[in-house]
Amino acid sequence: MTIGANDIGDSPLLTDLYQLNMMQAYLANGMTESASFEMFVRRLPPGRSFLMAAGLEQVVDYLEQLHFSDQELAYLERSKRFDRRMLDHLADLRFTGDVDAMPEGTVFFPDEPLLRITAPLPLAQLLESRLINILQFQSLIATKAARVMLAAPGKALVDFGLRRAHGAEAGLMAARASYVAGFAGTATVLADMLWGIPVYGTMAHSYVQAHEDEVTAFTSFARARPDGLTLLIDTYDPLAAARKVVQLVPRLKAEGITVQSVRLDSGDLVPLSQEVRHILDAGGCESVKIFVSGGLDELSIAALLSAGAPIDGFGVGTALTTSQDQPVLDIVYKLQEYAGVGRRKRSAAKQTWPGRKQVWRRHRPDGTMAGDTLSLAGARVDGEPLLVPVMRKGRRVAEPPPLAALRTRAARGLASLPENLRDVATPGGYPVTIGPDLLALTEEVDRRIAAHG
Repeated sequence: MTIGANDIGDSPLLTDLYQLNMMQAYLANGMTESASFEMFVRRLPPGRSFLMAAGLEQVVDYLEQLHFSDQELAYLERSKRFDRRMLDHLADLRFTGDVDAMPEGTVFFPDEPLLRITAPLPLAQLLESRLINILQFQSLIATKAARVMLAAPGKALVDFGLRRAHGAEAGLMAARASYVAGFAGTATVLADMLWGIPVYGTMAHSYVQAHEDEVTAFTSFARARPDGLTLLIDTYDPLAAARKVVQLVPRLKAEGITVQSVRLDSGDLVPLSQEVRHILDAGGCESVKIFVSGGLDELSIAALLSAGAPIDGFGVGTALTTSQDQPVLDIVYKLQEYAGVGRRKRSAAKQTWPGRKQVWRRHRPDGTMAGDTLSLAGARVDGEPLLVPVMRKGRRVAEPPPLAALRTRAARGLASLPENLRDVATPGGYPVTIGPDLLALTEEVDRRIAAHG
Protein backbone atom coordinates (compact mmCIF):
# COMPACT_ATOMS: atom_id res chain seq x y z
CA MET A 1 0.00 0.00 0.00
CA THR A 2 1.20 3.49 -0.85
CA ILE A 3 0.24 6.24 1.56
CA GLY A 4 -1.74 8.95 -0.22
CA ALA A 5 -2.98 12.35 0.87
CA ASN A 6 -6.24 10.85 2.14
CA ASP A 7 -4.43 8.30 4.34
CA ILE A 8 -2.00 10.50 6.22
CA GLY A 9 -4.26 10.94 9.23
CA ASP A 10 -4.15 7.19 9.86
CA SER A 11 -0.37 6.85 9.68
CA PRO A 12 1.49 6.22 12.96
CA LEU A 13 4.33 8.26 11.44
CA LEU A 14 2.16 11.33 11.88
CA THR A 15 4.04 11.86 15.13
CA ASP A 16 7.06 13.61 16.58
CA LEU A 17 10.45 11.91 16.24
CA TYR A 18 11.00 11.98 19.96
CA GLN A 19 8.08 9.58 20.51
CA LEU A 20 9.89 6.95 18.42
CA ASN A 21 13.21 7.78 20.09
CA MET A 22 11.66 7.17 23.51
CA MET A 23 10.03 3.94 22.33
CA GLN A 24 13.41 2.52 21.34
CA ALA A 25 14.94 3.62 24.64
CA TYR A 26 12.07 2.07 26.62
CA LEU A 27 12.46 -1.21 24.73
CA ALA A 28 16.24 -1.21 25.15
CA ASN A 29 15.84 -0.81 28.91
CA GLY A 30 13.00 -3.29 29.35
CA MET A 31 10.50 -0.60 30.39
CA THR A 32 7.33 -2.16 28.99
CA GLU A 33 5.03 -2.32 32.01
CA SER A 34 1.62 -0.66 32.05
CA ALA A 35 1.48 3.14 32.01
CA SER A 36 -1.38 5.60 32.30
CA PHE A 37 -1.27 8.91 30.45
CA GLU A 38 -3.98 11.53 30.82
CA MET A 39 -4.86 14.38 28.50
CA PHE A 40 -6.02 17.65 30.02
CA VAL A 41 -5.95 21.41 29.50
CA ARG A 42 -3.65 23.34 31.81
CA ARG A 43 -5.59 26.60 31.73
CA LEU A 44 -8.55 28.20 30.01
CA PRO A 45 -7.74 30.43 27.05
CA PRO A 46 -8.44 34.14 27.67
CA GLY A 47 -12.11 34.89 27.21
CA ARG A 48 -13.28 31.34 27.87
CA SER A 49 -15.29 30.16 30.88
CA PHE A 50 -15.51 26.47 29.96
CA LEU A 51 -14.48 23.93 27.31
CA MET A 52 -16.42 21.24 25.44
CA ALA A 53 -15.00 17.81 24.59
CA ALA A 54 -15.14 16.58 20.99
CA GLY A 55 -13.17 14.25 18.73
CA LEU A 56 -13.26 11.03 20.77
CA GLU A 57 -14.75 9.00 17.91
CA GLN A 58 -11.80 9.89 15.67
CA VAL A 59 -9.41 8.91 18.47
CA VAL A 60 -11.03 5.48 18.76
CA ASP A 61 -11.01 5.04 14.99
CA TYR A 62 -7.28 5.83 14.97
CA LEU A 63 -6.54 3.38 17.77
CA GLU A 64 -8.57 0.58 16.19
CA GLN A 65 -6.61 0.69 12.93
CA LEU A 66 -3.19 1.47 14.46
CA HIS A 67 -0.41 -0.43 12.70
CA PHE A 68 2.75 0.18 10.71
CA SER A 69 2.43 -0.64 7.01
CA ASP A 70 5.17 -2.31 5.00
CA GLN A 71 5.88 1.05 3.37
CA GLU A 72 6.30 2.76 6.75
CA LEU A 73 8.49 -0.01 8.14
CA ALA A 74 10.67 0.09 5.02
CA TYR A 75 11.08 3.85 5.44
CA LEU A 76 12.12 3.48 9.09
CA GLU A 77 14.63 0.79 8.17
CA ARG A 78 16.11 2.97 5.40
CA SER A 79 16.39 5.88 7.83
CA LYS A 80 18.85 3.80 9.94
CA ARG A 81 17.61 5.61 13.05
CA PHE A 82 16.22 2.52 14.77
CA ASP A 83 17.55 -0.92 15.67
CA ARG A 84 16.16 -4.30 14.68
CA ARG A 85 14.43 -4.85 18.05
CA MET A 86 12.51 -1.61 17.53
CA LEU A 87 11.58 -2.41 13.93
CA ASP A 88 10.37 -5.90 14.84
CA HIS A 89 8.31 -4.43 17.69
CA LEU A 90 6.68 -1.91 15.37
CA ALA A 91 5.88 -4.60 12.79
CA ASP A 92 3.59 -6.35 15.29
CA LEU A 93 2.28 -3.23 17.02
CA ARG A 94 -1.47 -2.92 17.65
CA PHE A 95 -3.37 -0.96 20.27
CA THR A 96 -4.05 -3.37 23.12
CA GLY A 97 -4.76 -0.91 25.91
CA ASP A 98 -7.68 0.71 27.74
CA VAL A 99 -9.30 4.06 27.10
CA ASP A 100 -11.43 6.05 29.54
CA ALA A 101 -12.77 9.41 28.46
CA MET A 102 -15.38 12.11 28.80
CA PRO A 103 -18.07 11.55 26.16
CA GLU A 104 -18.18 14.10 23.38
CA GLY A 105 -20.34 17.09 24.20
CA THR A 106 -19.22 17.14 27.86
CA VAL A 107 -18.37 20.51 29.38
CA PHE A 108 -15.03 20.41 31.18
CA PHE A 109 -12.46 22.62 32.90
CA PRO A 110 -8.67 22.87 33.43
CA ASP A 111 -6.82 19.95 35.08
CA GLU A 112 -9.74 17.62 34.37
CA PRO A 113 -8.67 14.63 32.24
CA LEU A 114 -10.82 14.31 29.15
CA LEU A 115 -8.96 11.15 28.09
CA ARG A 116 -6.88 8.43 29.77
CA ILE A 117 -4.81 5.84 27.93
CA THR A 118 -3.58 2.79 29.86
CA ALA A 119 -1.24 0.57 27.86
CA PRO A 120 2.35 -0.72 27.81
CA LEU A 121 4.62 2.30 28.18
CA PRO A 122 6.18 2.30 24.68
CA LEU A 123 2.75 2.05 23.04
CA ALA A 124 1.12 4.67 25.24
CA GLN A 125 4.01 7.05 24.56
CA LEU A 126 3.70 6.72 20.78
CA LEU A 127 0.09 7.96 20.82
CA GLU A 128 0.71 11.40 22.31
CA SER A 129 1.15 13.64 19.28
CA ARG A 130 -1.72 12.42 17.12
CA LEU A 131 -4.21 12.12 19.99
CA ILE A 132 -3.52 15.69 21.08
CA ASN A 133 -3.82 16.75 17.45
CA ILE A 134 -7.28 15.18 17.16
CA LEU A 135 -8.80 16.14 20.49
CA GLN A 136 -7.31 19.61 20.74
CA PHE A 137 -8.80 20.76 17.46
CA GLN A 138 -12.30 19.37 17.74
CA SER A 139 -12.62 20.42 21.39
CA LEU A 140 -11.41 23.90 20.45
CA ILE A 141 -14.04 24.21 17.70
CA ALA A 142 -16.83 22.64 19.75
CA THR A 143 -16.11 25.19 22.48
CA LYS A 144 -16.25 28.04 19.98
CA ALA A 145 -19.50 26.71 18.53
CA ALA A 146 -20.97 26.32 22.02
CA ARG A 147 -20.25 29.98 22.68
CA VAL A 148 -22.07 30.92 19.47
CA MET A 149 -25.00 28.79 20.65
CA LEU A 150 -25.11 30.74 23.90
CA ALA A 151 -24.99 34.03 21.99
CA ALA A 152 -27.86 33.10 19.66
CA PRO A 153 -30.39 30.90 21.47
CA GLY A 154 -33.12 29.63 19.20
CA LYS A 155 -31.39 30.78 16.01
CA ALA A 156 -30.39 28.59 13.08
CA LEU A 157 -26.58 28.34 13.04
CA VAL A 158 -24.64 26.90 10.11
CA ASP A 159 -20.91 26.25 9.66
CA PHE A 160 -19.66 28.18 6.62
CA GLY A 161 -15.94 27.86 7.32
CA LEU A 162 -14.42 25.18 5.07
CA ARG A 163 -12.78 27.56 2.61
CA ARG A 164 -10.64 29.27 5.25
CA ALA A 165 -10.01 26.27 7.50
CA HIS A 166 -6.39 25.22 7.95
CA GLY A 167 -6.59 22.28 5.57
CA ALA A 168 -9.17 19.73 4.48
CA GLU A 169 -9.21 17.68 7.70
CA ALA A 170 -9.64 20.83 9.79
CA GLY A 171 -12.59 22.01 7.71
CA LEU A 172 -14.28 18.62 7.86
CA MET A 173 -13.71 18.10 11.59
CA ALA A 174 -14.90 21.65 12.30
CA ALA A 175 -18.20 20.75 10.63
CA ARG A 176 -18.47 17.71 12.90
CA ALA A 177 -17.43 19.46 16.12
CA SER A 178 -19.78 22.41 15.58
CA TYR A 179 -22.66 20.02 14.89
CA VAL A 180 -21.93 18.12 18.10
CA ALA A 181 -22.05 21.45 19.95
CA GLY A 182 -25.50 22.22 18.55
CA PHE A 183 -25.19 23.87 15.13
CA ALA A 184 -28.02 23.07 12.71
CA GLY A 185 -25.57 21.90 10.07
CA THR A 186 -22.77 22.81 7.70
CA ALA A 187 -22.09 23.88 4.13
CA THR A 188 -19.46 21.11 3.80
CA VAL A 189 -20.98 18.36 1.66
CA LEU A 190 -18.59 15.57 2.71
CA ALA A 191 -19.81 15.92 6.31
CA ASP A 192 -23.25 14.84 5.13
CA MET A 193 -21.89 11.81 3.28
CA LEU A 194 -19.74 10.67 6.23
CA TRP A 195 -21.97 11.45 9.19
CA GLY A 196 -25.36 12.59 7.93
CA ILE A 197 -24.84 16.15 9.11
CA PRO A 198 -27.48 18.38 7.47
CA VAL A 199 -25.99 20.52 4.69
CA TYR A 200 -27.11 24.00 3.75
CA GLY A 201 -26.31 26.08 0.70
CA THR A 202 -27.52 29.35 -0.78
CA MET A 203 -25.85 31.08 -3.72
CA ALA A 204 -22.76 33.23 -4.25
CA HIS A 205 -22.53 36.77 -5.57
CA SER A 206 -20.98 35.33 -8.73
CA TYR A 207 -24.29 33.68 -9.62
CA VAL A 208 -26.08 37.01 -9.48
CA GLN A 209 -23.27 38.77 -11.34
CA ALA A 210 -23.36 36.17 -14.12
CA HIS A 211 -26.87 37.33 -15.03
CA GLU A 212 -27.91 40.65 -16.51
CA ASP A 213 -30.29 41.43 -13.65
CA GLU A 214 -31.20 40.15 -10.20
CA VAL A 215 -34.74 39.09 -11.02
CA THR A 216 -33.48 36.77 -13.76
CA ALA A 217 -30.81 35.41 -11.42
CA PHE A 218 -33.27 34.79 -8.58
CA THR A 219 -35.87 33.21 -10.86
CA SER A 220 -33.48 30.89 -12.67
CA PHE A 221 -31.89 29.76 -9.41
CA ALA A 222 -35.28 29.18 -7.77
CA ARG A 223 -36.44 26.99 -10.63
CA ALA A 224 -33.20 25.01 -10.68
CA ARG A 225 -32.85 24.62 -6.89
CA PRO A 226 -36.28 25.14 -5.28
CA ASP A 227 -35.69 23.22 -2.04
CA GLY A 228 -34.78 25.34 0.99
CA LEU A 229 -34.57 28.36 -1.26
CA THR A 230 -32.47 31.27 0.01
CA LEU A 231 -31.77 34.29 -2.18
CA LEU A 232 -28.63 36.42 -1.71
CA ILE A 233 -29.75 40.06 -1.87
CA ASP A 234 -26.69 42.24 -1.23
CA THR A 235 -24.74 41.90 -4.49
CA TYR A 236 -25.83 45.41 -5.48
CA ASP A 237 -28.54 47.23 -3.49
CA PRO A 238 -30.01 44.99 -0.78
CA LEU A 239 -33.13 47.09 -0.24
CA ALA A 240 -33.93 47.16 -3.94
CA ALA A 241 -33.29 43.41 -4.06
CA ALA A 242 -35.64 42.85 -1.11
CA ARG A 243 -38.39 44.65 -3.05
CA LYS A 244 -37.71 42.39 -6.03
CA VAL A 245 -38.06 39.36 -3.75
CA VAL A 246 -41.46 40.66 -2.59
CA GLN A 247 -42.57 40.80 -6.22
CA LEU A 248 -41.17 37.33 -6.96
CA VAL A 249 -42.63 35.48 -3.97
CA PRO A 250 -46.22 35.20 -5.30
CA ARG A 251 -45.01 34.35 -8.82
CA LEU A 252 -42.79 31.56 -7.53
CA LYS A 253 -45.50 30.36 -5.17
CA ALA A 254 -47.75 29.89 -8.19
CA GLU A 255 -45.09 27.49 -9.52
CA GLY A 256 -45.00 25.61 -6.21
CA ILE A 257 -41.73 27.24 -5.12
CA THR A 258 -41.36 28.77 -1.65
CA VAL A 259 -38.77 31.42 -0.84
CA GLN A 260 -37.56 30.34 2.57
CA SER A 261 -35.17 33.18 3.34
CA VAL A 262 -32.99 35.99 2.08
CA ARG A 263 -29.31 36.30 2.92
CA LEU A 264 -27.25 39.37 3.78
CA ASP A 265 -23.48 39.04 3.67
CA SER A 266 -22.35 42.63 4.23
CA GLY A 267 -23.28 46.09 5.47
CA ASP A 268 -24.45 47.54 8.75
CA LEU A 269 -26.56 44.54 9.65
CA VAL A 270 -28.72 46.04 12.40
CA PRO A 271 -30.43 48.80 10.38
CA LEU A 272 -30.15 46.81 7.16
CA SER A 273 -31.89 43.74 8.56
CA GLN A 274 -34.56 45.98 10.12
CA GLU A 275 -35.25 47.69 6.80
CA VAL A 276 -35.30 44.39 4.91
CA ARG A 277 -37.69 42.96 7.50
CA HIS A 278 -39.96 45.97 7.06
CA ILE A 279 -39.97 45.59 3.26
CA LEU A 280 -40.73 41.87 3.48
CA ASP A 281 -43.50 42.28 6.04
CA ALA A 282 -45.09 45.21 4.22
CA GLY A 283 -45.13 43.11 1.05
CA GLY A 284 -46.90 40.19 2.72
CA CYS A 285 -43.72 38.08 3.03
CA GLU A 286 -43.76 37.68 6.80
CA SER A 287 -42.73 34.02 6.49
CA VAL A 288 -39.52 34.82 4.59
CA LYS A 289 -36.65 34.70 7.08
CA ILE A 290 -33.45 36.72 7.20
CA PHE A 291 -30.16 34.82 7.27
CA VAL A 292 -26.84 36.66 7.60
CA SER A 293 -23.17 35.80 7.18
CA GLY A 294 -19.85 37.58 6.74
CA GLY A 295 -17.14 37.72 9.40
CA LEU A 296 -19.39 36.83 12.32
CA ASP A 297 -18.45 35.42 15.72
CA GLU A 298 -20.22 34.99 19.06
CA LEU A 299 -19.54 38.55 20.18
CA SER A 300 -20.77 40.23 17.00
CA ILE A 301 -23.82 37.95 16.91
CA ALA A 302 -24.67 38.77 20.51
CA ALA A 303 -24.30 42.47 19.74
CA LEU A 304 -26.58 42.22 16.69
CA LEU A 305 -29.32 40.49 18.61
CA SER A 306 -28.97 42.80 21.60
CA ALA A 307 -29.43 45.77 19.25
CA GLY A 308 -32.70 44.33 17.98
CA ALA A 309 -31.62 42.97 14.59
CA PRO A 310 -34.51 40.75 13.33
CA ILE A 311 -32.19 37.96 12.15
CA ASP A 312 -33.35 34.33 12.10
CA GLY A 313 -30.09 32.54 11.35
CA PHE A 314 -26.35 32.95 11.00
CA GLY A 315 -23.65 31.43 8.83
CA VAL A 316 -20.43 31.41 10.86
CA GLY A 317 -17.23 30.79 8.91
CA THR A 318 -13.64 31.83 9.52
CA ALA A 319 -14.09 32.74 13.18
CA LEU A 320 -15.50 29.27 13.85
CA THR A 321 -13.25 26.92 11.90
CA THR A 322 -10.05 28.66 13.02
CA SER A 323 -11.31 29.63 16.49
CA GLN A 324 -9.95 32.95 15.37
CA ASP A 325 -9.76 34.77 18.70
CA GLN A 326 -8.20 31.81 20.57
CA PRO A 327 -6.77 29.32 18.05
CA VAL A 328 -5.16 26.86 20.45
CA LEU A 329 -5.74 25.04 23.74
CA ASP A 330 -2.90 24.49 26.20
CA ILE A 331 -3.62 20.75 26.10
CA VAL A 332 -1.11 18.14 27.25
CA TYR A 333 -0.72 14.35 27.56
CA LYS A 334 1.18 13.44 30.71
CA LEU A 335 2.37 10.27 32.41
CA GLN A 336 0.39 9.81 35.65
CA GLU A 337 1.24 6.23 36.61
CA TYR A 338 3.85 3.67 35.59
CA ALA A 339 4.22 0.11 36.88
CA GLY A 340 1.49 0.80 39.44
CA VAL A 341 3.28 3.83 40.91
CA GLY A 342 1.97 7.39 40.72
CA ARG A 343 4.09 9.83 38.70
CA ARG A 344 3.92 13.58 38.39
CA LYS A 345 5.66 16.54 36.83
CA ARG A 346 6.83 19.29 39.19
CA SER A 347 8.10 21.94 36.76
CA ALA A 348 7.17 25.51 37.67
CA ALA A 349 3.70 26.43 36.35
CA LYS A 350 3.43 22.96 34.77
CA GLN A 351 2.88 20.72 37.77
CA THR A 352 0.56 17.74 37.35
CA TRP A 353 -1.59 15.69 39.70
CA PRO A 354 -0.43 12.03 39.85
CA GLY A 355 -2.39 8.83 39.44
CA ARG A 356 -5.39 7.73 37.40
CA LYS A 357 -8.19 10.19 38.07
CA GLN A 358 -11.92 10.71 37.86
CA VAL A 359 -14.00 13.89 37.72
CA TRP A 360 -17.20 14.05 39.74
CA ARG A 361 -19.78 16.71 38.92
CA ARG A 362 -22.40 18.01 41.34
CA HIS A 363 -25.59 19.80 40.35
CA ARG A 364 -27.93 22.12 42.22
CA PRO A 365 -31.60 21.25 42.65
CA ASP A 366 -32.43 23.39 39.61
CA GLY A 367 -30.05 21.30 37.46
CA THR A 368 -27.25 23.85 37.13
CA MET A 369 -23.67 22.75 37.72
CA ALA A 370 -22.48 23.40 41.27
CA GLY A 371 -18.85 22.25 41.16
CA ASP A 372 -16.47 19.42 40.26
CA THR A 373 -14.17 17.25 42.34
CA LEU A 374 -10.96 15.81 40.89
CA SER A 375 -10.13 12.57 42.70
CA LEU A 376 -8.39 9.26 42.16
CA ALA A 377 -10.27 6.89 39.88
CA GLY A 378 -11.00 4.40 42.67
CA ALA A 379 -12.53 6.94 45.03
CA ARG A 380 -16.25 7.40 45.61
CA VAL A 381 -17.28 11.03 45.61
CA ASP A 382 -20.68 12.68 45.49
CA GLY A 383 -21.76 13.56 41.99
CA GLU A 384 -21.77 12.18 38.45
CA PRO A 385 -18.53 10.55 37.19
CA LEU A 386 -17.56 12.15 33.89
CA LEU A 387 -14.99 9.67 32.55
CA VAL A 388 -16.46 6.42 31.24
CA PRO A 389 -14.89 3.23 29.81
CA VAL A 390 -14.45 3.46 26.04
CA MET A 391 -12.02 0.65 25.14
CA ARG A 392 -10.75 -2.40 27.01
CA LYS A 393 -7.81 -4.48 25.74
CA GLY A 394 -7.93 -2.64 22.45
CA ARG A 395 -11.62 -3.17 21.78
CA ARG A 396 -14.60 -0.85 22.08
CA VAL A 397 -16.86 -1.54 25.04
CA ALA A 398 -19.90 -0.37 23.04
CA GLU A 399 -20.93 0.82 19.61
CA PRO A 400 -20.18 4.50 18.98
CA PRO A 401 -23.05 6.75 20.08
CA PRO A 402 -24.97 8.49 17.29
CA LEU A 403 -24.31 12.18 16.76
CA ALA A 404 -27.84 12.88 18.00
CA ALA A 405 -26.89 11.52 21.43
CA LEU A 406 -23.75 13.68 21.51
CA ARG A 407 -25.82 16.75 20.59
CA THR A 408 -28.25 15.96 23.39
CA ARG A 409 -25.37 15.74 25.87
CA ALA A 410 -23.96 19.04 24.64
CA ALA A 411 -27.34 20.75 24.87
CA ARG A 412 -27.82 19.41 28.38
CA GLY A 413 -24.37 20.64 29.37
CA LEU A 414 -24.97 24.14 28.03
CA ALA A 415 -28.38 24.29 29.70
CA SER A 416 -26.78 23.36 33.03
CA LEU A 417 -24.10 26.07 32.93
CA PRO A 418 -24.38 28.48 35.87
CA GLU A 419 -25.33 31.99 34.86
CA ASN A 420 -21.83 33.40 35.32
CA LEU A 421 -20.49 31.02 32.65
CA ARG A 422 -23.15 31.86 30.04
CA ASP A 423 -22.03 35.41 29.23
CA VAL A 424 -19.79 35.14 26.15
CA ALA A 425 -18.33 38.61 26.73
CA THR A 426 -17.31 38.23 30.38
CA PRO A 427 -15.56 35.04 31.56
CA GLY A 428 -16.73 33.53 34.84
CA GLY A 429 -15.17 31.14 37.32
CA TYR A 430 -16.15 27.59 38.30
CA PRO A 431 -15.03 25.57 41.35
CA VAL A 432 -12.92 22.44 40.80
CA THR A 433 -11.95 20.88 44.14
CA ILE A 434 -9.01 18.50 44.62
CA GLY A 435 -10.04 15.41 46.58
CA PRO A 436 -8.18 14.45 49.78
CA ASP A 437 -7.07 11.13 48.28
CA LEU A 438 -5.39 12.94 45.40
CA LEU A 439 -3.72 15.40 47.75
CA ALA A 440 -2.40 12.48 49.82
CA LEU A 441 -1.01 10.69 46.76
CA THR A 442 0.65 13.91 45.62
CA GLU A 443 2.42 14.25 48.97
CA GLU A 444 3.51 10.61 48.76
CA VAL A 445 4.92 11.05 45.25
CA ASP A 446 6.75 14.22 46.31
CA ARG A 447 8.34 12.39 49.26
CA ARG A 448 9.47 9.60 46.96
CA ILE A 449 10.95 12.07 44.46
CA ALA A 450 12.76 13.92 47.27
CA ALA A 451 14.13 10.66 48.66
CA HIS A 452 15.68 9.78 45.33
CA GLY A 453 17.28 13.19 45.02
